[in-house]
Amino acid sequence: MAFTLPKLPYDFAALEPVIDAKTMEIHHDKHHAAYVEKLNAALSGTEWENKKIEDILMNLSAVPEEKRMAVRNHGGGHWNHSFFWELLKKDAGEPSGKLAEAIKADLGGMDKLKETFNAAAVNRFGSGWAWLVVDGGKLKVGSTPNQDNPLMNGVSEFLGTPILGIDVWEHAYYIQYQNRRAEYVEAFWQVVNWAKVSEHYEKAIA
Repeated sequence: MAFTLPKLPYDFAALEPVIDAKTMEIHHDKHHAAYVEKLNAALSGTEWENKKIEDILMNLSAVPEEKRMAVRNHGGGHWNHSFFWELLKKDAGEPSGKLAEAIKADLGGMDKLKETFNAAAVNRFGSGWAWLVVDGGKLKVGSTPNQDNPLMNGVSEFLGTPILGIDVWEHAYYIQYQNRRAEYVEAFWQVVNWAKVSEHYEKAIA
């Protein structure tokens, strides 16, 4: 069964003024759609086309070599964006409960998390993502290039179970922020869906 483009859980303008409607429309309907189309093209007619995207990404070394880079790039792009859309929500509050405790214990608190995460996002050269992951039961922050993600065992330079991520490809912010990536990254905290992040955290430590 072919992979499909998930619907956004909100309208294009829902995150304004932090992320503008035109960026959301192009990002979802053009960029994410292209990843899905090219992933399906790469896997069509193979044993991999009916597997879950997470299972494929965690076992990239088993994907035939001639298809591996296409699956890495477009499969990563599909998973990363599907994950990203659900992390965004207007006026979503602050972390609480076990997640808030872990942020304090593992990372030194919210201010330190933001400082470390922002640095990972801003300093990622070229295109890529910054992540908050659970690794060995602890929170850690890092980044990956292009459409790599921390699920890609044996491929990614940074591993763990993602619970939060930010897209720092220019298509994610350039209409509104131009070259001001740091401004976009700082504004991102206003639209983090902490309930969803907490949900991911609870599953990761279960």
